[in-house]
Amino acid sequence: MAEALMKKLYPGEAYVQSAGVHSDLDVDGFAVAVCEEMGMEIHRHQARSFDDLKDWGDDISSYDLIIALSPASQRRVLDLTRFYHLEVEYWPIMDPTGIGETRDAKLDAYRQARDQILKRMLARFGPSTATLNAL
Repeated sequence: MAEALMKKLYPGEAYVQSAGVHSDLDVDGFAVAVCEEMGMEIHRHQARSFDDLKDWGDDISSYDLIIALSPASQRRVLDLTRFYHLEVEYWPIMDPTGIGETRDAKLDAYRQARDQILKRMLARFGPSTATLNAL
């Protein structure tokens, strides 16, 4: 969700790549649904791990900023970047997996996580250029 939001809000302004501690390969259907509500298609996206990025040729030292959204990601990023000069931020975003008993409750949890990410992005990077260009 974070990669899709960043690309929607700030198209072409930064190279954005999402990664996590583990790669499940398939994107969660609830994440797909709440992103579609905002016009973002992520159903073809494949989850990647930090190891996948390295295996696919991404050099972590070439990034300026890495934002970790979970404590596990933060620990892994700090370990991977301890020899590089780049900025690492931790945004404590709620993990919606496993929250809610009904489909609607699960979707609400994913919306909350999506909206937390959106709020943090706007606070960190300023108004969306996509929104400003539409004015």
